[in-house]
Amino acid sequence: MPNHFHFLIRGLTETGIKEFISNFQNSYAKYFNIKNDRTGSLFQPMFKAVRIESDEQLIHVSRYIHLNPITSYLIETKDLNKYPWSSYSEYINNIESFIEKDLILNFFKSAKDYKKFVLDQVEYQRELDKIKHLVLE
Repeated sequence: MPNHFHFLIRGLTETGIKEFISNFQNSYAKYFNIKNDRTGSLFQPMFKAVRIESDEQLIHVSRYIHLNPITSYLIETKDLNKYPWSSYSEYINNIESFIEKDLILNFFKSAKDYKKFVLDQVEYQRELDKIKHLVLE
């Protein structure tokens, strides 16, 4: 996404995710500032974290993340498999990487079923996105 990113991360220690995100943001900000001859912070305030409480929530969050560039009208649905800033193609094409895809894919009979699960909610997620600004956090 142009102005934010999503990770679906399993924490192994109490502060592991917080430390990872902090290190990630600091390292990228240093790289970006050096590359672009600038100084100062690069990211907005603290990241938001949501604790996953159930398997159902886990697979729905995965779908939400994968549909995010479509929901935001950055890309068309047909281009999701080619979108370079998403792990979606790794899930549906069984591409080797450091991502633990089985954590999600084991809930489905096949990668094709996961693809159907994700793509079946494109319009619904776009509709939800239209009204989410109306909700106060």
